[in-house]
Amino acid sequence: MTDSLLVQLRKGVLDMCVLAMLAQQDGYAYDIASRLAQDIGMGEGTIYPLMRRMQADGLVKTYLEESSSGPPRKYYQLTRAGHAALAAQRTEWTSFVASVARVLADNPTPSARTAGGAR
Repeated sequence: MTDSLLVQLRKGVLDMCVLAMLAQQDGYAYDIASRLAQDIGMGEGTIYPLMRRMQADGLVKTYLEESSSGPPRKYYQLTRAGHAALAAQRTEWTSFVASVARVLADNPTPSARTAGGAR
């Protein structure tokens, strides 16, 4: 897979991944970024603007919690709108993945078509 395609795929699923993570448990931006870096290879710098946008869109709300290793941390929590957005995105994702799988199954790679000696 080319790097540019992989970057575009990551960007396309970032919102949904963050919403899914926050549906499991509240989190602070650095922790969310670290988990995304580990799980899907997203860079840390992309999370902060995303979290501000999600807050402005009403998908998350914040609260401060004391930290044993420094200043209080800003935690993000899904709102009802955030849960609804995640449900809608999961539905769209499932449908999209199934559609892509059908297309790929109907169109084998060129090496698979020529492997049997056809052509």
